[in-house]
Amino acid sequence: NMLISLVLTALLTGGFLLYFASDQGAWLRERLSGEHQLVAVISEGGDLDYWTCTMHPSVKMKEPGKCPICAMDLVQIRKGSSPDTAAAAVDESLFMVDPRRQQLLNVQTTTVERRPLEKVIRTVATLELDETQIRHVNPKIRGWIEKVFVNFTLQHVEKGDPLFSVYSPELVSTQEEYLLALRMAEGLSTSSFENVTNGARSLLEATRRRLLLLDITEEQIRALEKTGKVQKSLTIYSPATGHVIQKNAFENMYVTPDMNVYTVADHSRIWAKVEIYENEIPYISEGQAAVMTVPAAPGETFRGKVSYVYPHLDARTRTMKARLEFPNPDLKLKPGMYANIDLRVPLGRLLAVPYSAVLRTGTRDLVFVDLGNGQLQLRRVEIGAKAGDYYEVLKGLRAGEKVISAANFLIDAESKVQGVIASWETPKPR
Repeated sequence: NMLISLVLTALLTGGFLLYFASDQGAWLRERLSGEHQLVAVISEGGDLDYWTCTMHPSVKMKEPGKCPICAMDLVQIRKGSSPDTAAAAVDESLFMVDPRRQQLLNVQTTTVERRPLEKVIRTVATLELDETQIRHVNPKIRGWIEKVFVNFTLQHVEKGDPLFSVYSPELVSTQEEYLLALRMAEGLSTSSFENVTNGARSLLEATRRRLLLLDITEEQIRALEKTGKVQKSLTIYSPATGHVIQKNAFENMYVTPDMNVYTVADHSRIWAKVEIYENEIPYISEGQAAVMTVPAAPGETFRGKVSYVYPHLDARTRTMKARLEFPNPDLKLKPGMYANIDLRVPLGRLLAVPYSAVLRTGTRDLVFVDLGNGQLQLRRVEIGAKAGDYYEVLKGLRAGEKVISAANFLIDAESKVQGVIASWETPKPR
């Protein structure tokens, strides 16, 4: 066994020496040469420059070149760095991508600058009736419906159109009282007793007010004064232009003041209620402009505004509601329609970078800053609002700096970039 071990050891040692001396062993000789150069640098103190790899700080060379491990360009460490702090002096955020390779990869840059930004919040809604445009029709008197003029739900009516007529003994007696008070006031108008004249006049005015409260119009009262004929029925008219959305009127039906006989809705203005996500709430305010499209009117846009922002957040959906109103003069917008809505928020002129230039890792936001001559820096930034194809920059960049326009593309193309990001994301031991 001992003899076999000695033979195997000799064979392995001889094979290694032959491999080391061959062309295939060149990389190993270069690596060991580099380690020898590293020893020389350290032995001579911290006054000399040396070159190292940002991915492999253990690699240290006297001359510029490629890393023997990953073939990445070496980075120079300036004079004055001590052996103890030399590794710490390597900026892991800096790396090289040869300009010719950048051109081959079609790497493009953009200048960081201030630009006018407009945030667009896109949401959906279902159209509803404007609650302030709904009118309920209740009779002011008790009686029986004699005639119905509007016979079906959703029939269009104009303001002042007759809806139904009511026969009411109360109406008849009030008109008779008014005619009696009118004759009394006329007969006592020449009386020498002022109190009697004033009393008759007051009684006439009180009876007149009762007629007005029963929805008798001034015109009807003048006709009553002129003809002296009592109307046995009262016609009720539509209070608004719109559509009858509720009808509860039939001939010979007994009605009372607490009954809602008709409901008329004006469709000339329509509501849209939208849900706003929690992070977008600061950008919503009353009076804000809104643009809406509906599938029923392709290619057409409707402009409106935010009329009310609800004060409470829905704890289940984490959204807040806002109400928008849109003019609807042509009645193209119908309650129940689905709508797509854009809320546009001008943010002013802000420092910004393209959306594609920002790499969002989940724990931080990064950009690649082009320092020139193939040198790139991975830099952490703080971003604000996303406005279209741009992000607002709060911290980390200055106007005039250049950044890589497509950060994700550079990561996919360069393995060395992936390594830098991975080293950033890996927790450092304390």
